[in-house]
Amino acid sequence: MELYQAEISPRRKACCRYTPTCSHYAAEALETHGLWRGTWLAARRLLRCRPGTPGGSDPVPPAAG
Repeated sequence: MELYQAEISPRRKACCRYTPTCSHYAAEALETHGLWRGTWLAARRLLRCRPGTPGGSDPVPPAAG
């Protein structure tokens, strides 16, 4: 994830419709929820990030408990 954010993302045109960006969302989801739930949340986010989506603020949900 860090490699993408440091090397690839800066060379691409900004296209993410959400805040935080999808890569930051995925990193935070993995950190907050662990491997399985974090991966599920990141995959759902990537499926929502497409043309025609209004976007906007979409923070990672807090950990339960």
